[in-house]
Amino acid sequence: MTAILNRIDGPAAWRGDEIADSTSWQYQLSDPEIAELERVGRAFVDDDPDLRTVTAEQYPLPTCEAGLKRWAADLDNGPGFVLVRGLRVEHYSDAVSAAIFFVLGLHLGNPMRQNELGDLLDHILATSDKTRKDPTALGSKIRDELDFHSDSSDVVALMCLRSAKAGGASSLVSGATLYNEVLTRRPELAHLLLEPWYFDWYKQDHDAPAPYYTSPIVSNVEGTFSIYAGSKIIFSAQDYPEVPRLTDEQVELLHLLDDIARVPGIALDMDFRPGDIQWLLNYAALHSRTAFVDWPEQGRRRHLMRLWLKRDVGRPLAPNFGRHVVKSRTETRDANAVDDRGRFSIRLAALPRFDWGL
Repeated sequence: MTAILNRIDGPAAWRGDEIADSTSWQYQLSDPEIAELERVGRAFVDDDPDLRTVTAEQYPLPTCEAGLKRWAADLDNGPGFVLVRGLRVEHYSDAVSAAIFFVLGLHLGNPMRQNELGDLLDHILATSDKTRKDPTALGSKIRDELDFHSDSSDVVALMCLRSAKAGGASSLVSGATLYNEVLTRRPELAHLLLEPWYFDWYKQDHDAPAPYYTSPIVSNVEGTFSIYAGSKIIFSAQDYPEVPRLTDEQVELLHLLDDIARVPGIALDMDFRPGDIQWLLNYAALHSRTAFVDWPEQGRRRHLMRLWLKRDVGRPLAPNFGRHVVKSRTETRDANAVDDRGRFSIRLAALPRFDWGL
């Protein structure tokens, strides 16, 4: 217990106002790297491999190897994120863009299922006019500002196909900085972060087999600090009568985490340009999004693609940390179900669903 009560130092303990003007967290693809990715992306679309079983070895990226190693180092031992720029998505079909994105993901980890339908690519695209006040609304399908939260994988990646007419900036906040601020402001509450909390599973995936799951908010094992948080889905788990009621101290702590994340200078905001890819280690930082205004034309609307990756690098974590209920890409929802092979083709995976999450 005492180790977690110490401040967390190192490159993952950053403030937005200290690194906003730095280019150290950005990576500009070179012309040879872009050419390789375009060639491999087109070959991937032509080959149309099964997304559940295709491997990185089948689509080598020798020119991008040095860049991939740097991105991995930024994730595991650096600030926990990197913004990669330079892809010319306006010149590609969405299928080619998706193929490039997926192949890069294969080289950084193992793609994970993002819902109980088994989708390996998800789409951040407003498909309705719901607001966050609607309990049936999914954050990825609306235009409202989102709270800071963690996603359900080791790494979450976003690729921008088309940006918003206005707004829609990506915001990150260091988990270590959040924790350090709790120690400074309310140290007597810090130990609660190590205890199990109830998270609403249904609000994240309406096909979830259970309404909730549990996880600590903070893990500090063998000196490795990790965070998994999201006050909105902790509060909404209180809708289920079998979930224990939050104590006054727990409620105060959740509000404190949200308040700290919104302090000017704590978070880092970045605009997404078409072709940008953001790689983020979920255990290092929380993310959110500012509200945005869409273009009226369907084909111009803000559209990001999302990957979840399992990254097997031996990171020590507390038992049942994070949304540990997420399945691998080879697992099916129902072993007796008829396999929908089409959703595991890059051409169809590159198309947003309009039959789920609305």
